[in-house]
Amino acid sequence: MTPQSLFRPFVAFSRQFPLAANILRRLLLSFVLLWAVTVMIFIGVEALPGDFATTYLGQSATPEAVANIRSELGLDQPLLTRYVTWLGDAVSGDFGNSWASGQSVSEQIGKRLGNSLFLAFFAALVAVPLSVGLGLLAVRYRNRIPDKIINILSLAAVSLPEFFVGYLLIMVFVVTFPTAIFPSTVYDGMDFLTRLESIALPVATLVLVVLAHMMRMTRAAIIQVMSSAYMETAELKGLDGLRIIIKHAAPNALAPIINVVALNLAYLIVGVVVVEVVFVYPGMGQYMVDAVTVRDLPVVQACGLIFATIYIALNMTADILAIIANPRLRHPR
Repeated sequence: MTPQSLFRPFVAFSRQFPLAANILRRLLLSFVLLWAVTVMIFIGVEALPGDFATTYLGQSATPEAVANIRSELGLDQPLLTRYVTWLGDAVSGDFGNSWASGQSVSEQIGKRLGNSLFLAFFAALVAVPLSVGLGLLAVRYRNRIPDKIINILSLAAVSLPEFFVGYLLIMVFVVTFPTAIFPSTVYDGMDFLTRLESIALPVATLVLVVLAHMMRMTRAAIIQVMSSAYMETAELKGLDGLRIIIKHAAPNALAPIINVVALNLAYLIVGVVVVEVVFVYPGMGQYMVDAVTVRDLPVVQACGLIFATIYIALNMTADILAIIANPRLRHPR
């Protein structure tokens, strides 16, 4: 049996069902990428400078005490053995216990991940419709005053790093004005409305960071569609400009818009580390930073794997939605 005959069924399936074949290909690539990421996370964390046993026991610890701690934690085993054991446990949802606190990493991550998703959800709830709406508005008034104002403000927002935006909001709304306006701390046990008030500033920071990118990509995608021949025909028929944009241009620009929205949603979850540290928010980012400072490897590895899984899953979803939105794959000849 030749290699060509092995791949012949796959080629035939791709030609007959291009939509399903492309989706299946994206799924397989995502799983391969996720496996590669697990290798990079494990090796990268292992390469971190310092040693947990020495950090935990102090510089005055005897070599015997350090060796006992390393043996108890399994650090004396070969690297490959530790990777296979860690990957097998992670697949089953068991990330072990924290070396620093002795608590279950899975339980701690369950609480922290819920806080991060809560923050990211409300940031996306504000950022996505606002960015798409501003993009449509910029196209409607292209090269006019509203479009220029939106572009200037978006460029300014892109130029500011999230930690600067966060500290600026804290200085204005917490230090300068009474703290009752926006609580500067978040803790477990808050009621829903108080929790919403407490995340107002972190949400505003995340929205300002991702808003400009989504808005500019929405604007660029719709403008590209507007330059096509059938859009010019619609304009010559005398249709209203806003109606042309919403009803005819926007649906045909869905693929790039979906991609940029999904990428920024992934950032809202994965890139909250800096924002959580600035606002001392009890989420995954703060948990990971605290673990890195004491070289708590199970926590760092678990957080890195979850962040990578979410990022890859959202990108895979964006690819699949973009494939489904492609009429040439939905209706093959």
